[in-house]
Formats: sequence, structure tokens, C-alpha cells
Amino acid sequence: MAFRWGGQKVATAATTVIAVMFTALLVLLGLWLNESYSSSVRRSGERATAASKIVATNASWINALAWQALQRIDDALGPDIGVATEAVRDINASVANLPGEVQAYVVDRNGDTLFSTDPAIKPVNITDRDYFSALAKGARTYVSSLLVSRLTGEQIFVFSRQLNRNGQFAGAAVVSFQGKLLEDVWKTADLGPGSTVGIIRRDGQLVARYPVPAGPVDMSGYVLFTELLPKAPSGIYNATSPADGVRRVVAYTTVEGTEFVAIGSADAGVGLARFWSDLFIAAAVLSLATIGSFAAGTWIRHLLARDAAKSARLAEALEENQLLMREIHHRVKNNFQSVQGLIRTQQLPKEIQQSLLDRISAMIAVHEQIYSRDQFKNVSARDLIPAVVDTLLVACGDRVSVSYDIDDIAVSADHATPLALLANEVVTNALKYAFPSGHSGVIAISLKPLSSNRACLVVSDDGVGFDTAMATTGMGTRLIRGVMGQLRGDFIYERKNGTVFTAEMEIVEPIQTDISSGSDTALW
Repeated sequence: MAFRWGGQKVATAATTVIAVMFTALLVLLGLWLNESYSSSVRRSGERATAASKIVATNASWINALAWQALQRIDDALGPDIGVATEAVRDINASVANLPGEVQAYVVDRNGDTLFSTDPAIKPVNITDRDYFSALAKGARTYVSSLLVSRLTGEQIFVFSRQLNRNGQFAGAAVVSFQGKLLEDVWKTADLGPGSTVGIIRRDGQLVARYPVPAGPVDMSGYVLFTELLPKAPSGIYNATSPADGVRRVVAYTTVEGTEFVAIGSADAGVGLARFWSDLFIAAAVLSLATIGSFAAGTWIRHLLARDAAKSARLAEALEENQLLMREIHHRVKNNFQSVQGLIRTQQLPKEIQQSLLDRISAMIAVHEQIYSRDQFKNVSARDLIPAVVDTLLVACGDRVSVSYDIDDIAVSADHATPLALLANEVVTNALKYAFPSGHSGVIAISLKPLSSNRACLVVSDDGVGFDTAMATTGMGTRLIRGVMGQLRGDFIYERKNGTVFTAEMEIVEPIQTDISSGSDTALW
């Protein structure tokens, strides 16, 4: 049971250590992933913001150049615009400084083409276009949303200016830019796959975007215009694009002095690529830690099972040894009893016969104490001495009593038999000589420790006393000297209101310290 309990404690401690380490790993990985996610989102937002500022700079520049070009066209036309004929006249000089592939033309009050940067172009009527009809209704300038050119089929956006002559609407000057004009801006921003840059009118109509969308997009009901722009002129948000349905991190900023909102956006998934990589690493580490913890737990269970089996075998062997020791001491006791039986059959003087029987009874008491209490290493002096003495009192009846003052001292098995014989001889002498002719009295027996391995035995009586001169000649005295030699002790008889026997002796083997090695070694 002790082995099993020790194994359980080891298992609990090992499991606790593994659980604490695994929890610490989870916490560290969680903190790392949280920082990685926050950093990825922050970087995506910063890059999108930078892109939106680049777009805003280009939009402001395009806006300024477009209006300057339209002013130059207006100034170059002279006081009379006239109406369109079959020929389209050249105005390339008026738009020479505009960026990219720019188409500029002038239409008369009827919406027909008068001048163009490409005189060979086929004349087109634009009365149905908002950028013309708005001017015809009185607007001085107009910026279109994303359009599809009737001449080239490409996506464009248009700046238009009202032309007035003599206080009358005389036509419109128009400059158009291709939507893919933002391609260079997109490359410069380098936001990665899935990113976009764009220009939106403040009423929510898409003006230009790269990569180019499928067509015009009305974003007036989009979160940017319903919630964000009314609160702040610039910012960052996450949303699904109404142009292509992709979720992105979007940065926006209004372009001062224009009708534009500049947009830069990065694909949310691409922006989190580093986080997903870190997440994969964390998952791999966690998987390895889980496998390691499982392997450690399995190994611990294996060790515990092995230790439990070993403990069970040891416990079984210990039980068998205890059984054998009990059997040995029981058999020794039985053999002593057989010897007593043989002695009783011999024709010996009664006194000698009883002396032998008493001494054998003392030895029997030792073996009985050992096997009956499973005390194979030590015997309790508090149990042993009364077991020896009480047998001697049977023949005395009630006339002699014994009082005991014996500490609970452990006596080694090797010292138990000499101690039992010593007590037997001393008490036998007291019963024989202290109370002649049927006198009554009291015998007091005391055993007190002197050190860790020595004790003092005192046996006193209130009888007539004992002639100490007899202590040098009797068989009992010689036996006492013999056992005292075994116990490495000394004894003395004194006359004090009776007889007092005092002996100092070993009760266990002393422990000797080996100074050279620092170890404790028993003296044998």
C-alpha cells in the first residue's frame, strides 16, 4: 500500500507538472498569436492608409490638370464656337500636359463633336450623357462616374466644363481619362494580391478603380458613405467590397478641393498571411507538445504499472518472508516447549528442573513476542519483561506482587533473549531468597533509557535481603554475568530495605559513524 500510495503521489506530481507546462505553452502561444494577429491587421491598415494617400495625391493632381486643360480649351476656342460640321478639328495643343492617354473634345450646344484630340475620330452625340445634360441645365462643371466609352469600349471617367458665349450655353469642353490610369498607382502601393485602389465621388458613385471592375458601381448605400464619412474624413475599416464581394481592409481619405474620396484596400486574407503562417507554426508546436505530453503520460503510466507490479511482488515477498519468520519463531517456541517436556520426564532435583524450565520459558516468551506481533527486528520491552516475570509468579500465588515501570523501549531481536534471561534470573533470585517461609512482598521492576542504545534495569524487592556474597558462586549469578557480557553491560547488587539489582546494558546495536566516508555503520 505504501508503494502504491507513493506511485500515486509521483503520478499526480508528474501529471501536474505536465499540465502546468502545457497550460504555460498554451498561454504563450495565445499571446504570441494575438500579437501576430494584431500586428498583421495593423500592418495591413498602415499599408492601405499609405496607398489611399498616394491615390489622393494623384487624384488631386489629375483634378487640377483636368480643370486647367478645360480652361485652356475654353480660352483657345475664341468668341464664337459655332456648331458641328462633318469635320472634327484638332485641339491636341490644349491638352499636351495631361497624364496618360487622355481624350479631349468639344461639343456644340446640340451635343455634337466640334473638336477632338483625334481629328479622325467619328463624331458622337452626347446629349444623353450626364456630363453634358448637367451642363446644359446650368451646371458650370461636372465630374462623371465610371463610364464605358462609346468610341473605344473602355472604362473612362470624364471632367466637363460649360462653354458660354454671349451669356448663352454654347457647348461643353470635355476631358476623359481611362480607368486603368490607376494601374501605376496600384503597382506603386504594392499592397499584394487582391488589393485595390480607387476614386469615388462623394455621392457614392465609383469614378475609377484598379483592378478595373465589371462596370459602374453605386456605393451610396455602402457603409463608407452611410456611417464612416459623416463621422470622419479619413479612416480604416473592414468590409466586403460591393464591386467584387471580396473582404478587405480599407483605408479612405477625402481629397481636399475635389469631389473625390481616395481608397486603398488590401485583401484581408493576404494581409493576414503572416498570421496564418504563425498560426500554422503554433498548431505544429501545439501538436508536438500534445504528442509529447501524451507520450510522457503513457510512459508515466507504464512506469507506474511497472512499479505497481514490482511493489506487488515485493509486498508478496515481504508477506512470504513474514510468514516464514513467524513459522520459524513458532517452531523454535514449540521446540523449546518440547525440550521442557523432555526435562519434566527426567529424574532431576526439583529445584534444578524448575530452574531449567523457567529459563526455557524466558526464551519461549521472546519467540512468542516476535511471531505473535510480527516484531522481527525489535521487541517491546514493555511487553517482553511482564511476559517473562508473570510466568514466574504463578507458583507464588498472591503473596508476591510485581509493579512495573517500564518505558516503551524497542529491544533488538539479538538482545531480547539475553534481556529475558536476565529478568528471569534476577526475579527468580528475589522470589527464592527475599521472601522465605511464605513471606509476602512486592517486587518493583524498572527499565529506563540511558541513550539511544543503552538502558538501565532496576529490580528491587522489600524482602529480607540477599546475601551479596552468594552472588559470586551461584549458577544464576554466572548466568547473569554471561548475559551481561552479551549485553555489554555491568550490574550490581545492593542492600537497601531489601535487595536492589541495577544493571546498565545495551538494548540495540550501536551505530558507528565512519568518519572517512561520512556513513553510518552498525557494529556487529
